[in-house]
Amino acid sequence: MSSSDIFIGETIGTAILILLGGGVCAAVTLKASKARNAGWLAIAFGWGFAVMTAVYIAGPLSGAHLNPAVTVALAVKDGEWSDVPVYFAGEFLGAMIGATLVWLAYYGQFLAHLTDREIVGGPGAQTTAAKAVEAQEKGAGPVLGIFSTGPEIRHTVQNLATEIIGTFVLLLAILTQGLNDAGNGLGVLGGLITALVVVSIGLSLGGPTGYAINPARDLGPRIVHALLPLPNKGGSDWSYAWVPVVGPLIGGALAAGLYNVAFA
Repeated sequence: MSSSDIFIGETIGTAILILLGGGVCAAVTLKASKARNAGWLAIAFGWGFAVMTAVYIAGPLSGAHLNPAVTVALAVKDGEWSDVPVYFAGEFLGAMIGATLVWLAYYGQFLAHLTDREIVGGPGAQTTAAKAVEAQEKGAGPVLGIFSTGPEIRHTVQNLATEIIGTFVLLLAILTQGLNDAGNGLGVLGGLITALVVVSIGLSLGGPTGYAINPARDLGPRIVHALLPLPNKGGSDWSYAWVPVVGPLIGGALAAGLYNVAFA
């Protein structure tokens, strides 16, 4: 694969991933959305299907890493780091494009949500669940969860461990696919299997932190949240932002290390 193929494939694929994944978060969160309050099950499956769609789109061009933790894990496994910067560039740019597209797709809903007194406060407003979460997350605005993740209980060691463990499971599942079918992987089923693993992680391990398990998925949209002209959007919770970046990178590297010791 050429550098241009990698960059284009990762940009397009990660943009689709965030468009569909962030889109389901917007659908469940925003007050004027038909899917409002659809719940965690919808979010978990929405992200899983987002992964599947993005993998099949980007796979022919770049191999569909779509995640810096995947890129690092494969570099640790194979000892080949030369293409890592190109993958990173495409992944982070794509994540920012995808988050911007979510804003465009839900433009009216964002405005309605963020000018509603029951959401953002004001004269006559009462305490709501959204405001309680905003207060709990120390500087996270009422729609930040559409763009990036945040912990339910803010405990740095636990939050970091949760992201490490979730990403470790994801990468070990991805790496061991190559051991099936005489080393040829799972072929066209690989994207589906990976998507189902993401759903499983979301349902089983996503509760504490929202399961970023992908630095680009969290940091790129968080930057977009900080830059977009959203009224009453609140903070972007930068004090937490390093956790969903560092945790997944550690988890991916650990999974690759175990793979090299136990499976290679």
